[in-house]
Order: sequence, then structure tokens, then C-alpha cells
Amino acid sequence: MSPSETPVFTRKIVELWADQIRERNISPIILLAAFNLDFLCIHPFRDGNGRASRLLLLLTCYHAGIEVGHYVSLERLIEEHKERYYETLQLSSKGWHEGKHDPWPYIGYLLFIIKKAYDEFEERAGQIAAPRGEKTELVEKALRSLSQDFSVTDIERHCPNVSRDMIRHLLRGLKERGSIECIGRGPGAKWRKRGNTL
Repeated sequence: MSPSETPVFTRKIVELWADQIRERNISPIILLAAFNLDFLCIHPFRDGNGRASRLLLLLTCYHAGIEVGHYVSLERLIEEHKERYYETLQLSSKGWHEGKHDPWPYIGYLLFIIKKAYDEFEERAGQIAAPRGEKTELVEKALRSLSQDFSVTDIERHCPNVSRDMIRHLLRGLKERGSIECIGRGPGAKWRKRGNTL
């Protein structure tokens, strides 16, 4: 491709991106990977095409609703897997100018990078402990919204992130303070609020 054709091809991929995002005929995640490959094959700058493509990757991810790049560096993950990056880019760009290329190795690579980012984000999020007392507050808020008589199952429905053991522990504490009383026995036992102590 001659340098004079670069603006034409660049405009074309931007138009195709806009059309496809609007029409939604292609999954946005596949589309952004194909767009990134096209940009790299056009190679519009003398230097810095890789850096520009990673910025475009981040931007197109945001347009497609993929927000993980706010929390995990996609550029770092690409750098950590750069051998695979160059390998898939070479495979997918071969024959691009003749329209005979296979985009799937590179598309697969970018999907792998995005999945790695989500895996890392999930791992990080799992390491963040809930603030002390947050679960107690959730259970007490649920109790205030429930009718006079309630069961542990009723509280679980309102507080799906609080374990049954934690709920029982909190109920025992409230019973000792005289805020609630247990009426019945076994797992299905009902509890009753006493006055306006919650």
C-alpha cells in the first residue's frame, strides 16, 4: 500500500467500525479486535503504530462496554505476552493487502488478553475484604424492612452475600440484647422483633 492510500484506508476502517457498532451484526469484541488488526496492517505512522494501536484498543473496548482497562493494564498484559502478539500479528497480517488474510489468530490473541484482564480483575476484587461491620449493617437493615415475624431464609433473600452462619451469629447477639426472640425450633424457626429496638 502506498503512503497516499493510507488516509483512504484509515477513513474506511473508521467508517466500518461506526457502521458495525451501530448495526450490531458482529459481536463488538470481535469487531474491536478486527479493527485493531486492520489499523496495524494499514500502519499509518512511521513510528509508534504499536502504541497507537494499544490506545485504540482501550478506546474501542470502552465503546464496546468493556471497562476492564480502567482497572487492569491491557498494555502490560500485551507486553507480558509479546511473543504471542508478534506471532499472531504476523499470521493474521499475511495477505491482508490482497484481502486473503486470516484474522482469527490475532482476534483470538486479543480475546485472550481481555480474558486475562478480567481474570486478574476478579482475583484482585476477591482480595478486597468487606469493611468491618458491613454485613451486620446489611442484616440489620433487612430486619428493619421485614414484617414482625421472619425466618433466617427471609434474611438470606435480602442479604445473599452474608452466610447463614453469620446471620445466625448476628441473630443470637440481637436475642441476647433483647431486640428479638425466637419462636419455634429447628431450621424453619420463626423470629419476632420486640418493640422498636432495631
